[in-house]
Amino acid sequence: MSNDSPPAPSGSRAVSSALAEAAETAITQCLNVTSGETVVVVTDDARAPIGEALYAAATDATADATILRYPPAEQHGTEPPAPVAAAMADSDVFLAPTTKSLSHTRARGAACDAGARGATLPGITEDVFVTGLDADYAAIDAACDDVLAQVADADEVRVASPAGTDITFGIGEREWLADTGMVHDPGEFSNLPAGEVFVAPETATGTFVVDGTMMPHGLLDEGQELTFEVEDGLVTAISDDAVRADIETAADAVGDAAYNLAELGIGTNVGVDALVGSVLLDEKAGGTVHIAIGDNAGIGGETDAPIHLDGILRNPTVYADGEEIELPRA
Repeated sequence: MSNDSPPAPSGSRAVSSALAEAAETAITQCLNVTSGETVVVVTDDARAPIGEALYAAATDATADATILRYPPAEQHGTEPPAPVAAAMADSDVFLAPTTKSLSHTRARGAACDAGARGATLPGITEDVFVTGLDADYAAIDAACDDVLAQVADADEVRVASPAGTDITFGIGEREWLADTGMVHDPGEFSNLPAGEVFVAPETATGTFVVDGTMMPHGLLDEGQELTFEVEDGLVTAISDDAVRADIETAADAVGDAAYNLAELGIGTNVGVDALVGSVLLDEKAGGTVHIAIGDNAGIGGETDAPIHLDGILRNPTVYADGEEIELPRA
């Protein structure tokens, strides 16, 4: 960063050099912010240091940067306050380091529809921010292209794992998408840290066993496994009480939509060589698969739900129309 950065916002603390370096990568390499663009950083009370680092980096790149902060939401997918949503839609660039994910909110979708490009950083911690932004995003982009070439035309994808996963997804007319971290064009969107290829399947049937990371637990203990039964695109049985309780709470509001088999994703970031307990980072680990339950309206699906729970599977094997694909490996 340059030495003539403006003073930090009133009430903020000094930005550490590690946070500043990671924030500069996000603003300059990933979002490619240029002079004259409007940038809004959306954060909450628990993620304020990361928000402040991004705001400081943004003010180095453009004179038109704003930071908005509000209390943490209770659940992933909760809509932000209306003024925050309006600011996102009215910006050229938005970044959202928040405790609970804005990735699958209508506010995020509306902002991109309005032409804003942006990145969400759900559940981000300072350690994950520093580690995850220390990455070769050109290599991540190439790994995404390689996986897309293997799965893009498949009608059916099957995932199996040593833990007991055996589930088949019907892709139908849904489009595979790539989260490369390179967000340079109007309307584009990515998570940061980045590195996955994903789809909102039309249907799925089988069993998947999470043995990596899943909220509300974080990184699972060795030998701990969460088993889910799926039939015709809906989760019909959940072995874990805590996950079941979260989904039942969402179902009180939206019914079966909370049980929707929402996403199949393949991690492409070979720089992530160990799971750490952050879904945001762990779902990007090269050679892993993640499967999500709940909302997928923001990623090409049709289900609108106030929940999106990702579970990471270790050591999967993936078949596209019966042919095993080559997964990126660290």
